[in-house]
Amino acid sequence: MQRKVLVVMGSDSDYPVIEPGLKMLKSFDISFDVRICSAHRSPELASRLAAGAAQAGYQVIIAAAGLAAHLPGVLAAWTTLPVIGVPVKSGALAGQDALYAIVQMPTGIPVATVAIDGAANAAILAAQILALQDERLRQRLAEYKDELKKSVIDRQARLEQKLAAES
Repeated sequence: MQRKVLVVMGSDSDYPVIEPGLKMLKSFDISFDVRICSAHRSPELASRLAAGAAQAGYQVIIAAAGLAAHLPGVLAAWTTLPVIGVPVKSGALAGQDALYAIVQMPTGIPVATVAIDGAANAAILAAQILALQDERLRQRLAEYKDELKKSVIDRQARLEQKLAAES
């Protein structure tokens, strides 16, 4: 199976945050690899990982980091692949510092950014990027959106039943 998405965490403590994204990638049958790499503790590894990602067969990078959260930006500086940053809720600012660090990239080094602890949305965004050249994946995404719509309709029906029972 060809690798499609490279998922990078700043620390193994970020795994619980990234796990919903991995489950989402699996649900779309998107192959991925997961690596731990620190922008600060292993900057040479980060540069090699990002610089070689396209040649290694990756098409999108998802990077999760907390606190200073430089990892997504450092990876984006070393590759032309799309990078999706996942700010991790941690520290005194509960992830707001990570969010600002990831979203405030200088011109020329963009990082798409999802919500704090938003790994599932990062995976969906990665799927949407990959679906630009994959009709089968595009169809899976359409089915997923239909399921979301159905869940709202089902919730409305349950609410109406509850309200009718209370009156």
